[in-house]
Amino acid sequence: MSSRSSTPDTIRVGYVPGIFPLNPSSSPLTNTPEHFSTPLYFAQSRGFFIARSLNVTLLPFPSGTGAMIKSLSSGSLDLAVGLTEGWIAALANGEDTFKLVGKYVDTPLCWAISTGSSREDILSSKDLEGKKRLGISRYGSGSYVMGYVLAEQNGWLSEEEDKEGKEPFEWVVLNDFKNLRDGVNKVHVEGKEADAFMWEHFTSKKYYDSGEIKRIGEIYTPWPSWHIVAHTGVSKSVAGIATVGAFLRALDEGVAYFNTHRDEAVEYISTQLDYSEEDAREWLRTVKFVKECKVVEKEVVEKTVGVLRKAGVVKGDEVEVKDMILDLQGYGRKLSR
Repeated sequence: MSSRSSTPDTIRVGYVPGIFPLNPSSSPLTNTPEHFSTPLYFAQSRGFFIARSLNVTLLPFPSGTGAMIKSLSSGSLDLAVGLTEGWIAALANGEDTFKLVGKYVDTPLCWAISTGSSREDILSSKDLEGKKRLGISRYGSGSYVMGYVLAEQNGWLSEEEDKEGKEPFEWVVLNDFKNLRDGVNKVHVEGKEADAFMWEHFTSKKYYDSGEIKRIGEIYTPWPSWHIVAHTGVSKSVAGIATVGAFLRALDEGVAYFNTHRDEAVEYISTQLDYSEEDAREWLRTVKFVKECKVVEKEVVEKTVGVLRKAGVVKGDEVEVKDMILDLQGYGRKLSR
């Protein structure tokens, strides 16, 4: 797709994986089940990428959006599907190695707030006030960004503290979901400890049901939960832009297949992603994937930047929203002249 790829139609796509990677021959098993990857799985397994002459390599990132940002910055990814807040926070703070090219999920994400099962001193999210240790996958991730949003919504961020660069929590980087659970239960292999962490509700629910962790609250993203980004190298050739467009159309087909084969989706999620059938069906009632992935709404990006700036995640206003979005049609016309 770019100078980093072997052919114009080779595309490396980062995603948050299910418990079985979509490219099992190239990726180890991971213990981070992610049901939002299901339409991407269908696009791959039902041949929608191949039908558009795309050689797609799907690369799992169990640590999430923050890890994909790092790989995009190093040039080892062409596209990535991840959390809206992670992408926009990075872009608004000056990251210029990728841009938004599409939206994946219309509905907001419910972040469940969890602590250790035996933590009697933490009974609700209100108990996290006062520089508590918040576990995150890594800096720049959704679990990190939403910590600021939680603090802002609860009034834990004063203007004076924000100006002085004070943090609302003591951040504890734990990389993945299992380490986050171990951290709040004080059984982490390296002795790292956290008072709480945030992760998607349905991914967490199994561990509430088993008693491994305890739910103390929730917070919804005030924006559509998932977007798609492309490395800026895509804008350097007509072929690169065409390849991204073809990928997005194939993903549209994956979403359409998901929407018309709900029972198959439930079977995949409940047998391959370690969810119960009941939870899979309940999740289906709460999520809405977009019908046309190539759409990026400027007003959504503007609103998200505003919320993140108020929460102290975005520190300045030097980056304009229009510069965070790659207009595939506009760039294609410009390059073809």
